[in-house]
Amino acid sequence: MTENQNLLAEQRRALILDEVRRRGGVRVNELTRRLNVSDMTVRRDLDALARQGVVEKVHGGAVPVAEASTHEPGFEAKSALELSAKEDIARAAAAMAVPGSAVALSGGTTTYALARHLLDVPDLTVVTNSVRVADVFHTARQAGGDTGGAATVVLTGGVRTPSDALVGPVADRAIASLHFDVLFLGVHGISAEAGLSTPNIAEAETNRRLVGSARRVVVVADHTKWGTVGLSSFAALDQVDAFVTDRGLSAAAREELTEHLPGLVVAGESPDGPDGSEDF
Repeated sequence: MTENQNLLAEQRRALILDEVRRRGGVRVNELTRRLNVSDMTVRRDLDALARQGVVEKVHGGAVPVAEASTHEPGFEAKSALELSAKEDIARAAAAMAVPGSAVALSGGTTTYALARHLLDVPDLTVVTNSVRVADVFHTARQAGGDTGGAATVVLTGGVRTPSDALVGPVADRAIASLHFDVLFLGVHGISAEAGLSTPNIAEAETNRRLVGSARRVVVVADHTKWGTVGLSSFAALDQVDAFVTDRGLSAAAREELTEHLPGLVVAGESPDGPDGSEDF
């Protein structure tokens, strides 16, 4: 980590979290020197990260939260996290949707945010295993608003997970018979070693079917998902065409990701700059 007095709070906390995960813990006095900020600022940052549930405060510093690989937060719990990052990601990802195309959206709070932006894309056919995503289009239609040129929405059946995704054999069969131009995929975790993963085994299989039915796979996930590993992996990084994330992603993570997939898009940064790519 380099010292910088002008880092935004969100960027500073992302650097702290990356350091906690990389080293297994940090001390307040170390962070004040490296970030060139006050002791009080660091403690406020650690308080904010602790409220998000990603670090645990200990005497003089913080350590990573030891979360079980089978832990699956509910939709409402995840909805309150990284709101501005998810909106930035959703806006950037929506620009990739081609009018008149068939798109698939998996379950998740980031794909839910994306669905609202897709209302402005004309003539889409939307396939989803997310009740929440389907409701975005249904509610817009009921209200008489613009639903993207009367988007056609196909909701798969299945068993509902804590994150409001429909999974299992019914969903798997429905998805296997379809073909999408692009899949926008939310993930529980992403890493170079484990690829894309989820704590729910049934959801992992359904996500495999989604990936297998898509011509292009675009992962939409905020920076906190990097380094997280769920119980079941369902895709390798080389199966991903583009990863859309936010500016909180560390430089080390960006470098590692660009070695494994062709398109890294950091929402809010120039797509043809050093941290993004327009060739995907």
